[in-house]
Amino acid sequence: MGAVVATAVSACSAPTVLAEPDNGPEVIFVDEFDGPARAPDDPWQMMTGGGGWGNDEAQVYTDSPANARIDGEGHLAITARRGPDGYTSARLSTKDRLSVTYGRVSARIAVPAGTGLHPAFWMLGDDIDEVGWPAAGEIDIIETLNQAPEYHTGVHVPQASSERGQNISRSGVPAQPLASTFRTYWVNKLPGRIESGIDDQRLFVVEPGDLAPDSRWVLDQPFHLLLNLAVGGNWPGPTDDTTPAENTMLVDWVRVTAP
Repeated sequence: MGAVVATAVSACSAPTVLAEPDNGPEVIFVDEFDGPARAPDDPWQMMTGGGGWGNDEAQVYTDSPANARIDGEGHLAITARRGPDGYTSARLSTKDRLSVTYGRVSARIAVPAGTGLHPAFWMLGDDIDEVGWPAAGEIDIIETLNQAPEYHTGVHVPQASSERGQNISRSGVPAQPLASTFRTYWVNKLPGRIESGIDDQRLFVVEPGDLAPDSRWVLDQPFHLLLNLAVGGNWPGPTDDTTPAENTMLVDWVRVTAP
């Protein structure tokens, strides 16, 4: 598959129940991970390396099928494994292969639970290699920590007064448990507006007027998708004796639809 670009083809709001249109939106991209067991297909690329990834994380990302594979049962399986030299895991990206300017990005995911685990479904600006982070912008569709008692969703944008930019986000206890349960996580990427939620609840909204005066809205440019399972680091904290030796994030499907 060549590169696909999906286009129009207060920061936190109270949860809102949304009604889906009867006919459904135009589907721009879908991956249901069907077929025999195998390595992840295009547009998914496996990023590799250690070094903490900016958060003092413990895992080394590999391109091994032991860490990311289509499992033959209709899922993408991302597995963090503890070995004699520490944890290995996987981080998948659609950079240069699938980008979204405007549209709805969603995935049905079962996140794992365990001390020190940090699964994420998120997006980065396509110019990340040229301008760096946070100048490229980041959209966090869903992140959970440890036993996944709460959801975390939000954005990062560049800010003149901070090297780490401005983070606007929402966290909370979900209406239904997240750990080891398939839920649909989504973001609506619209001109001058980002909305995100779980299943039929909108949990977060941000617009340019919500930013600090010295922050810059960069969220209207093309963004690519990422899926990863991090271990340890500054946010979830370290693993402990209760953390399973193998922890798997299952992805049932990923879709991009027109706004």
